Amino acid sequence: MDFKYSEEQEILRDTIRDFAQKEIAPVAAELDAEARFPKDIVAKLAELGFMGMMIPSTYGGSELDAVCYVIAVEEISKACASTGVTVSVQNSLVCQPLLDHADEEQKKKFLVPLASGKKLGAFSLTEPDAGSDIANVQATAVLEGDHYVINGTKIFVTSGGDADTIVLFASTDRSKKSKGISTFIVEKDTPGFSPGKKENKMGMRASGTYELVFENARIPKENLLGQEGEGMKISLRALDGGRIGIAAQAVGIAQAALDASIEYSKQRKQFGKVICEFQAIQWMLADMATEIDAARLLTYRVADLKDQGIRYTKEAAMAKLYASEVAMRSAIKAVQIHGGYGYMKEYPVERNFRDAKLTEIYEGTSEIQRLVIAASLLR
Repeated sequence: MDFKYSEEQEILRDTIRDFAQKEIAPVAAELDAEARFPKDIVAKLAELGFMGMMIPSTYGGSELDAVCYVIAVEEISKACASTGVTVSVQNSLVCQPLLDHADEEQKKKFLVPLASGKKLGAFSLTEPDAGSDIANVQATAVLEGDHYVINGTKIFVTSGGDADTIVLFASTDRSKKSKGISTFIVEKDTPGFSPGKKENKMGMRASGTYELVFENARIPKENLLGQEGEGMKISLRALDGGRIGIAAQAVGIAQAALDASIEYSKQRKQFGKVICEFQAIQWMLADMATEIDAARLLTYRVADLKDQGIRYTKEAAMAKLYASEVAMRSAIKAVQIHGGYGYMKEYPVERNFRDAKLTEIYEGTSEIQRLVIAASLLR
């Protein structure tokens, strides 16, 4: 068991940390306040090769390992969690399913521009009646000649209104329920498709979350990803990988909260001394640091399993569950350490607090992660 970074991982960590702190962190609060998608930053991340990190260079990617991926998502999320989730979705939920399930023509047409960052992707599964119960997808795709006709409404789609390409899940046979769900590749200029409402969120505000509306949207039958009826399998496999990214994002948020708390506690004076000299503050910092390290190690472990080609469903659920709850606990402690200032938007821990909560919800709530873990233990 080796706990050392490889030379490649160290170089990548230093590169993305420098970029994130110089280019992303200074504008993160402004992006959050304006709920503005960081288009220019995402373009720069694409130039640096961070939008298709685990994809072979043949298909426009950087051909890096999953540990490099989590290092990058953590560092980006430490600066701006909204940018972190954009990178996570692009890599785990869009590029990876295309690499795993697309045919050669689809890879050339869709994966190459996505992995190179020339195009932005979205993953569209959730519906008003299909959240945790993803088998209850109501959107339909009916084959008519050379096209599938898609009808339905999707919600909570990260980057949905900004994306060029969408990985979409719809039912091709409702009588088969979960076994009748299929996966499609939808381009933004598809007739009958339109982004709907952009959600006004508590946190992750610089990452747009959209409703997507399909009204007799016609897509070529060649845009079916995999085979009909494989949608459930494709979605679950993608979400396993996505949970690695969200775990890394949560670690980044938690680390940002800890870093801000250490810095503040060394400056803030009460009763004639800096507050980091008080045992109550020291214990909060110690607990935060210990839990963050544990969450990071869980995240690295599941990334290493992915790199080895070993099934990691349970381990991904564990990492996502623990890291997201650590992010929330760390953010709460950070606000408490900052006192009244922690409640003010001028201080980053207020944003950390709002951003951390969503990591316990999306890509499977904490309750769903516990179900996944328990099912693995009891089978």
